[in-house]
Amino acid sequence: MGVVISGLGVGIPQRVLTNFDLEKMVDTSDEWIRTRTGIRERHIASDGENTSDLATSAGKEALASAGLSPSDIDLIIVATITADMPWPAAACQLQQRLGTRLVPGFDLSAGCTGFIYGLWTADQVIRAGGANHVLVVGADCLSRVVDWQDRATCVLFGDGAGAAVVSKSGNDEGFLSFTLGADGSGAPLVCLPGGGSQNPASHETVDKRLHYIKMNGAEVFRFAVRIMGEAATKALELAGISSEEVACFVPHQANYRIIEAAAKRTGIPMEKVFINLDKYGNTSAASIPIALYEARREGRINPGDTLVLVAFGAGLTWGASVLRWTMPNG
Repeated sequence: MGVVISGLGVGIPQRVLTNFDLEKMVDTSDEWIRTRTGIRERHIASDGENTSDLATSAGKEALASAGLSPSDIDLIIVATITADMPWPAAACQLQQRLGTRLVPGFDLSAGCTGFIYGLWTADQVIRAGGANHVLVVGADCLSRVVDWQDRATCVLFGDGAGAAVVSKSGNDEGFLSFTLGADGSGAPLVCLPGGGSQNPASHETVDKRLHYIKMNGAEVFRFAVRIMGEAATKALELAGISSEEVACFVPHQANYRIIEAAAKRTGIPMEKVFINLDKYGNTSAASIPIALYEARREGRINPGDTLVLVAFGAGLTWGASVLRWTMPNG
């Protein structure tokens, strides 16, 4: 038995915020942002447009791409750190909007690694006989928790959603390996301090701007450069695949220099690396599924190709997967 991605979809806000727009908002410049991150613009949710809206668009397209109806889905997993509300789960909202059967649905929080965590969970559930088709969605509206007065972080993030239908296959194909990890000692390096049980919402937490992303950029950069390469290499070893056999490397789209370092450590040339962060910035859990969607649409991945997916995120978390691609181009 194999487990494959049988459908893909995206939900992208129409509103675009360029580096030149940011120059008018904070003390920064297009040149500064591009040279340090590789980002030129990002998509930002409009007023009244929420994470669940983007997830619904992505989910509907993924189902259509897989040729499935909502009644075919056995489980819904939404990877997000910016659900519409702390609870109920965005997955429950998505279930209602898609009109699926009363199947299980839950959210998982692994920051930017969330989509890979979701793929691993779907893979394990299917292999255990608990489902035939699982809808995995990575969706975030980080613009809602970005401090637009903090030039070090507000330039990095965008909004979006990406979805994949993960399905049982009769052939030995699809996912070949996964590796996941977490190091809680790094939790303070990138976090949202306010709004939880430690710092419940109050005038004081609002005044201290604790409801916005806080990040130690230098430390996160050092961690990411190391762990992305290590995780990708381990996933290849577990799959018994050499770096030379990889057709496309699809990393979390956080920073061009991080991606470049990860590819070098893994032994994969940059011409095999798919990059779209210049258009979207860091969309957290949506980053990899959006990149996968665009890589397929542009003909960068074809049936039979070996792919490597790798990400890092808040937690600190990391994850990587090697898979043999089966979806035709489209």
